[in-house]
Amino acid sequence: MDRREFMQAGIATIALTGMSGVEAYAKPVAANTDEEKGFAPVTCENAEASDADLRVRFLGTGAAGWKPGTTTERRNSSVLLDGKVLIDLTVSVRDMLPEDCHPEHIFYTHSHGDHYQPLEALKLGVKKVYVSDTWIDRAKSDFQRLASENKLPAPQFVTLKIGVPVAVEGLTFTPLPANHTTNFYEEQALIYLVEKGTTAERLGVRMLYATDTSGIMGKAARLAGIDSHKSDIPDRPITAFVMEATMGLGHEEDFRLFNHSTPEVVCRIARMLARTKRYTPPAGQPVYLTHISNPLHGSLQQDELNKSLPVPLRAASDGLEVVFRAVVGT
Repeated sequence: MDRREFMQAGIATIALTGMSGVEAYAKPVAANTDEEKGFAPVTCENAEASDADLRVRFLGTGAAGWKPGTTTERRNSSVLLDGKVLIDLTVSVRDMLPEDCHPEHIFYTHSHGDHYQPLEALKLGVKKVYVSDTWIDRAKSDFQRLASENKLPAPQFVTLKIGVPVAVEGLTFTPLPANHTTNFYEEQALIYLVEKGTTAERLGVRMLYATDTSGIMGKAARLAGIDSHKSDIPDRPITAFVMEATMGLGHEEDFRLFNHSTPEVVCRIARMLARTKRYTPPAGQPVYLTHISNPLHGSLQQDELNKSLPVPLRAASDGLEVVFRAVVGT
């Protein structure tokens, strides 16, 4: 038995207990079985939102390396939350912003060029920039230089520290460590726990937005309240989950494994969290994949890609708007 066969056999033996209303979360992930694929029905896409819900518009859903003009082209990964706050921004997603939309806040995950293009934020009129303390001085220098060269107003900066929440436009962002590196060894890439309407008595929306990262680091899971280890941080489920899947199905041994995730990894994480009640999504809400690569996902069209994915996964698409419903329970 070679290494790939060993890994697939191990995956196939995993037995998980499903959640009420989401029975398919109990199915093991195995590339060599006829497991259920294609999450349905989906109730949260292009839906009406209440003031308590979180609207997430996927401006772009691709990893670096997409070729312009191809039928499956994706823009760089970026989201707009409640029409007011951005996570990452590049020139590629400009046409996905709604008309007359001028978000004033932007949170960056890291400084790779497919996530971070300061001039685009300046042109958009962003007024506050939120960056990890591990590279904020470099970001300030970039923005100030480009603002001067282009005669644009420079924004204010807010320093982010791991585990320290920041409240913006009715949302709370908690920076968490990502398992991802840049050419600057001191830089800590981030993923985010985004909360809306969360109180001691109410979950509201607790969305884990995880791109770019290889899996979920233990410290990130603990700070988000979804780690099984005993700690001073109380367990609290997430209600929405967006995670990168740079590598395609069946590419577990790709060299990007140290910095990125596969759909199989995301699926196992989601099912484990659901089984242990650390992920409690409303009915009809899948786990959304983003940061999807061209070379490894091939030429599949959106519908074909979604039909190929194991439940509960669903690939986000550029311009898709999803409503993550607020959860009343604790």
